[in-house]
Amino acid sequence: MRAVIVNQPGGPEQLELGEAPLPRPAADELLVRVQATALNRADIMQRQGKYPPPPGASPILGLEMAGVVEEVGEKCRDWKVGDRVFGLLPGGGYAEYAVIPGQMALPVPKGLNTVEAAAIAEVFLTAYQALFWLGDLQKGDRVLIHAGASGVGTAAIQLAKSHGATVFTTAGSREKLKACLSLGADLALNYKEGPFAPAVQKAAGTEGVQVILDFVGAPYWEQNVDSLGMDGKLVLISTMGGTRPENFSLGPFLAKRLQLTGTTLRSRSLDYKKRLTRDFAEMALPRFDDGRLRPIIDRIFPWDEVREAHRYMEENRNIGKIVLQVE
Repeated sequence: MRAVIVNQPGGPEQLELGEAPLPRPAADELLVRVQATALNRADIMQRQGKYPPPPGASPILGLEMAGVVEEVGEKCRDWKVGDRVFGLLPGGGYAEYAVIPGQMALPVPKGLNTVEAAAIAEVFLTAYQALFWLGDLQKGDRVLIHAGASGVGTAAIQLAKSHGATVFTTAGSREKLKACLSLGADLALNYKEGPFAPAVQKAAGTEGVQVILDFVGAPYWEQNVDSLGMDGKLVLISTMGGTRPENFSLGPFLAKRLQLTGTTLRSRSLDYKKRLTRDFAEMALPRFDDGRLRPIIDRIFPWDEVREAHRYMEENRNIGKIVLQVE
């Protein structure tokens, strides 16, 4: 089969279409003819040689896909050849075919095509896990979502609002702030124009925010702690700004009984991902079907333009997902 190959660790110029072995599904897996996949920051890190795939995973880039079932393992009784599915992968999405456990495949929502569905799995499952499994977000809570115009950010805003939460968010341009507000954010702050904590504290009042989703890390540490209220939860999804806060103190963690949780989804066990997928499907699929949730796609590239797609993501200009159309 054709697949995107990384010739050697490095820049986007190391990506090219080549040949790879056709994967074979196990008894509990589906073989899917991939019609679209989507970019994630992990793809860039793996291309650079900084984020190897977990043991047993495909070395091919791509943490999600959508397409049509081509072959059904004998234990996958809920699926048939020709079904449209999407889902999360440990790797292998940048290819003509991919295998996925039947329990991690999801039906493409009504009214969406497979290109649109390819933009759902990674960001919505990451956001769902962070908000509800780790952040224990409740109706009426206040949540601060950093990188609100990113793929995970646009998913998290929608999930939180559909759950009845008040959403504050940060982003780096007027266009991105407008996008966050259009998705339902109650307050959108430009982090390039000054500290965000004073505005969050003013909007949240003395009770602060209950949950923060952070992708930046060290530069936001002190402001995040200041923004959290009693029993607040800081969920750290990435550390794009660094890992060593300058003004680190454990005092507020005791005084406000704060919780810090770090998370990555790719390295989770298969059983964890299956349970997360089922839990997410129960809550979210009906909301995709009726339009309360929707994938946010910035650009669609044909997969023979994968180098340009990676360069575009590295420029950090996208609002929502960048999709590769395989066919």
